[in-house]
Amino acid sequence: MSSSGGSPSKKGTNVDMQIFASNGNTIVDESYDPHLHRNRPHPTTNFETLVHLLKGSLGTGILAMPQAFYNAGYISGVVNTVLIGILCTYCLHVLVQAQYALCKRHRVPILTYPISMKIALEEGPQCLRCFAPYAVVIVDGFMIIYQLGICCVYIVFVATNIKQLVDYYWLELDVKIHCLILLVPLIGINMIRNLKVLAPFSTLANLITFVGIGLILVYVLDDIPPISEREAIAEVGKFPLFFGTTLFALEAVGVIIALENNMATPKSFGGSCGVLNVGMIAIVILYAGMGFLGYLKYGAESAGSITLNLPQEDIMSQSIRILFAVAIFISYGLQCYVPVDIIWNVYLVEKYRDSNNKLVYEMLVRIVVVITTFLLAVAIPRLGLFISLFGAFCLSALGIAFPAIMEICVLWPDKLGPGKITLWKDIVLIIFGIIGLVAGTYTSVRDIILSFM
Repeated sequence: MSSSGGSPSKKGTNVDMQIFASNGNTIVDESYDPHLHRNRPHPTTNFETLVHLLKGSLGTGILAMPQAFYNAGYISGVVNTVLIGILCTYCLHVLVQAQYALCKRHRVPILTYPISMKIALEEGPQCLRCFAPYAVVIVDGFMIIYQLGICCVYIVFVATNIKQLVDYYWLELDVKIHCLILLVPLIGINMIRNLKVLAPFSTLANLITFVGIGLILVYVLDDIPPISEREAIAEVGKFPLFFGTTLFALEAVGVIIALENNMATPKSFGGSCGVLNVGMIAIVILYAGMGFLGYLKYGAESAGSITLNLPQEDIMSQSIRILFAVAIFISYGLQCYVPVDIIWNVYLVEKYRDSNNKLVYEMLVRIVVVITTFLLAVAIPRLGLFISLFGAFCLSALGIAFPAIMEICVLWPDKLGPGKITLWKDIVLIIFGIIGLVAGTYTSVRDIILSFM
């Protein structure tokens, strides 16, 4: 995952300093098209972008969907997965269009998410302008927490799947011991500073993931119980867990922005038949299908990852666990790249630019990031609840509320539609995002606490 769409690089900060005229007024040129001025060394085609979008969305999220459906019921799960997919897709369109409008207004080809939010707040309603100085830190903070959360989920996922194999063939060890065994290899993979080095391993991880999902379906489709044995609609109290898990699975805001920024024809990204819509339709169908079939197969026994429901004694199921453990371990290096990139390149690199020990400090940052995710994973080794917590807490803000706030600011004051309909629509999205954040976070934290009692 690239941080180009999710964190303000030094270049992005310089852009922020340059886009205002000396009298504080913005430069506006309606003929300027940011898409024509993007200079990407290796831009992607529409098909390549679509493939990257699909690959970037097939990870631990899709494996957690059966448990998500257990928290919603099979009818409620299907309907609400589609609705959340529509909501995520719409908010991503809002974010991309708002960023395009800001780039056009200020005659710059690309703006990062945090810098876009800062500029939007500076130009929005007077009551929101006081938040502009803190926008970069707030957005970066949510991005860092979200990416660290993904890394924690990955550690617990790998450790839990390895534990099942070791328990069967050797002896039973606590999952925390397996997390500890993984610590040194995780530090090692996070020492890789160049994404190009990780690229071949990423391709391997994607291939493994697709093969693994296919093998899982062999088990899921074998001897499925009658649908009457499953709940159509689960109790309302468990719905926030479904919401957080599904949002975690579907909302890849950092990936989406990075992909759109790197397209050869970015205008093809939006639109009714654009890359985003086609990709999200396929993703929603895959996730809803896996959730529905997995819940139908395993019911209340659905685990935080469907791999944990597979029989321990079968060679094929053991192979599936190994495949996914390897794929997710490799992906850890890619996911960890983002918080390291934000923390080091945005907030620390200038401080140590002239130091003879600059590389040492960067390595220390990488080690601290890994140890932080390790400690969190050891403290709360609850895979499903971890996924729901970080989905609800981070993505309700990054994927729903923040894009709505940005759109209000970009269209303020006279482009909000008849009767200011866009304003009211965005206010509803903001309220929905806040409710999702509070309810999902509260329910996940409560269940995490209860799981230790």
